[in-house]
Amino acid sequence: MTDFLTQWHSAALTSIGFFWMALWAFILGYFVSSVIQVLVTRQQMQQVMGEDGPKSMLLGTFFGFISSSCSFSALATTKTLFKKGAGLAPSMAFLLASTNLVIELGMVIAVFLSWQFVFGEYVGGILLILICWLLIKLTRPKRLIEQARQRLDEQNEQQNDKASAKETLTSQKGWQKISMKYYMEWQMVWKDVLIGFTVAGIISAFVPTSFFEALFIGVGSDNQANPGFLAVLTQAIIAPFAAFFTFIGSMGNIPLAAVLFNQGVAFAGVMAFIFSDLVVLPVLRINAKYYGWKMALYQLSLMLTAIIVCAVGMHYALLAFDALPSSGDAMSPEQREFFKLNYQFYLNIAFLVVTTVLGYFYWQHKKAMNDRGGSSEMSLQDKIMLSLSLLSVLWLLGGLAVPTLILTS
Repeated sequence: MTDFLTQWHSAALTSIGFFWMALWAFILGYFVSSVIQVLVTRQQMQQVMGEDGPKSMLLGTFFGFISSSCSFSALATTKTLFKKGAGLAPSMAFLLASTNLVIELGMVIAVFLSWQFVFGEYVGGILLILICWLLIKLTRPKRLIEQARQRLDEQNEQQNDKASAKETLTSQKGWQKISMKYYMEWQMVWKDVLIGFTVAGIISAFVPTSFFEALFIGVGSDNQANPGFLAVLTQAIIAPFAAFFTFIGSMGNIPLAAVLFNQGVAFAGVMAFIFSDLVVLPVLRINAKYYGWKMALYQLSLMLTAIIVCAVGMHYALLAFDALPSSGDAMSPEQREFFKLNYQFYLNIAFLVVTTVLGYFYWQHKKAMNDRGGSSEMSLQDKIMLSLSLLSVLWLLGGLAVPTLILTS
């Protein structure tokens, strides 16, 4: 019993420590993303993405880069772009860029992993887009596209204000809009982040290395960084299927990816796991609701193929330059100096002040909009995620209280 309580305490400290180490990166990324979302309107995106040519692909990628990193938000925006006439390939470019090329994701990866993974995230994100574009051109799914468009009902779109960037950034109303976007970002991802960090702590404390050796071929070998082509390929294939059932978003996946890397999973397997936030079960179900099961499964097959090819390709590209990372380059759960007074501590304090200031503008906006308030019924998925989030909070609080429980027993 004492061993379990000790591991429980270790798991809770690791989860909270991981989050504390990444907090400033989350805040900075979401702040930058919120400012850009307010300054660039959705109408501007839709007007220039009607064809599947290079210009539309480039713009789809750029608009994805400056948008939200939340998978579910990206799905909704992608559906709107596609419904309004954007081509399938530019829409997919937007979707992939908004979950792989966003600023905050690279910052969090830099905190938990190494520069090779940041490189892999951004270069790999571009390769994912190019591979999907090529596969769409080769398969020519015209009938699927027509069926999907017919399925989407026409809806009226709210018009955005035409205020300039200068007017937005120098007005109280503009900062209220930015604060709304900022807190909407957190509202969309806090459950994914909480569950993801909790799971990462649990795995680091309770799951033995033997499990990863059994799940991922090549873990535990003499050369874990490059265990051989068959092992690298197998890990890149297994990782998306392992992620399929976790339904943790792209942000929540990063600390878990660090745990996997520290357990000996190769670069290709870890990158495939990070890329797999769009091939999880809830995303498949939402896409099926939007476009129908045929199109949803087609998109799933596109992304799975691109993820595996991209992860393996980048693995051997880094190997050719003798740049493959070792597990020592990642943040280890055994590094217990999570809360020491260093630059990360002061960055966290500074950005918590930014969050407080934005909270003031958010409160002003909510106060002005009180007469328009209303409640909406939660979906089954939201109820499940909320329940898991509450369980995560109870787990973390219980783990922190373990020393007290041991002393009083």
